[in-house]
Amino acid sequence: MSLLTNAQLETALAALPGWTILDGQLHRTYTFPDFTHAFGFMATAATAIERMNHHPEWCNVYNRVSVNLSTHDAGGITQKDLDLALLLESIAKRLQ
Repeated sequence: MSLLTNAQLETALAALPGWTILDGQLHRTYTFPDFTHAFGFMATAATAIERMNHHPEWCNVYNRVSVNLSTHDAGGITQKDLDLALLLESIAKRLQ
């Protein structure tokens, strides 16, 4: 899996509102109505994430879930990270 170029990242970020590059990783913090919705987001995403075999670095504090994505084997951001970001976006929209 090859790293995305800066131009590819800029194009991808335009299609992923709320996502940024932070410390060389795709980053987003989701805010949900409450802890149950935040935890539900993580639980719902977990099965799909496992099928993708591409796991995020994420953290939940009350109604917030912070997500960092990078492909460790490639040493940065790849298409796998964009695919996972799109998946997380679709799940989050149902719960926010």
